[in-house]
Amino acid sequence: MSATDLAPGAVLTTGIPGTELDGETRAALERIRPSGVILFRRNVETVDQLRALIADLHGLPSRPLVSIDHEGGKVVRVGPPFTDFPPARAIGDADTARAVGRAIAAELATVGIDIDFAPVLDVDSNPANPIIGERAFASDPTVVAELAAAFAEGMTDGGVIPCGKHFPGHGDTDKDSHLELPLVRKTRAELEATELIPFRATAAAMPLLMTAHVLYPGLDPERPATLSPAILQDLLRNDIGYRGVIVSDDLEMRALSATASVADSAVASLAAGCDWLLVCNDFDNTLRTAERLEKALETGELSRQRITKSAARIAALRHRTAEPIPLPCPEHLALRDRLLSRG
Repeated sequence: MSATDLAPGAVLTTGIPGTELDGETRAALERIRPSGVILFRRNVETVDQLRALIADLHGLPSRPLVSIDHEGGKVVRVGPPFTDFPPARAIGDADTARAVGRAIAAELATVGIDIDFAPVLDVDSNPANPIIGERAFASDPTVVAELAAAFAEGMTDGGVIPCGKHFPGHGDTDKDSHLELPLVRKTRAELEATELIPFRATAAAMPLLMTAHVLYPGLDPERPATLSPAILQDLLRNDIGYRGVIVSDDLEMRALSATASVADSAVASLAAGCDWLLVCNDFDNTLRTAERLEKALETGELSRQRITKSAARIAALRHRTAEPIPLPCPEHLALRDRLLSRG
């Protein structure tokens, strides 16, 4: 703990190695007290193993919220017996979006997952986009807004907290932010006419929004959204009026880490207006980031009041318990098959 008496992990979600908590990882998590843990395929073997791991995580002193990045299509983290739903582009209407969101959430909730980083609010507006494409609900921003809102409503009904992504829009990029920093050269007016429509329309319904590691010169000529006060504070908080949790995309992605350390990006992201930081893969980066945050709080580089406010927003998100459902779920498989039969 720092002299500020605020655990650095209060604004941190970390990935972990392995399918169970080894002694070293457990001790580190108990020390840095993260408010979240994100799981990937490397953490999953069986349903029973996954349920036991999540129960173990929930039993840590910081009671972290457990999240996953599970949209359907190519972005999935758990395989059979979980239902393999097709991507968002295949959904087509609000009733189906709501049903798919509810089904995905019910399956994740049955093993204890708290948060799913879905739905995608990006608009499928660039055929050359290597990372969004079929993950978007549509190329029409009003359709994206309608279907994403329904999907999020279904997820909430199913017992999992949804997260809209990637603010202020990743659909018109032609580069993958996992590998390099994309650039969207639209003016503010052009962004308002397309990218920002789903975010404005769903802001009140999304308890979390994830930032994009993308540079938008029309909004901030110097800093990508994850590091930009102009985008996160002036636009998202003040103009759009968003009151939920702003979570960064993974700070280890090359869009940021090619030019700055993960720990330095963490401080810059919090200073810009992020509430919650994702460090997904290298657990050593998590430890370095926690140490860097602690020092920044001690020196005043980060405002204790500012971080306390972010920690309070995160703490307001609640664990939810759900009635277990059978996996595989015949009803969900039938829903998937109906989607696939549309061609």
